[in-house]
Amino acid sequence: MKLRTYIVEDNATIRENLIGTLEELADVQAIGTADSEDDGKAWLMSNPADWDLAIIDLFLRQGSGLGVLEACRGRKRAQKMVVLSNYATPDVRMRCAQLGVDAVFDKSNEIDALVDYCIEHARSYQSTRQ
Repeated sequence: MKLRTYIVEDNATIRENLIGTLEELADVQAIGTADSEDDGKAWLMSNPADWDLAIIDLFLRQGSGLGVLEACRGRKRAQKMVVLSNYATPDVRMRCAQLGVDAVFDKSNEIDALVDYCIEHARSYQSTRQ
């Protein structure tokens, strides 16, 4: 079973490249996308049992990824939320940790680490579902 992944990213090129990379290299199925805070929150909150992983950018077309993260603080423990941002500074990482984020990755140099994270999460998630 593939890791059902929802992506909140406003840059269409980055979003499509990310989906292609994760579906090819990790056991991931992109089940939907949003490019704004409101759309991301709406889908994640109205489909609480339909996703395993959410990948969130911080700077969006409308609003902020921080609002999406805040809205999903009550998610199930098995559901993971990660941030993928060009602004993965120590302050941003600390704020994300306060919001319960499972990991933060820098778009410019940590894509391989994100892929590894997805592979590991898919393995551990599948072993708990069997």
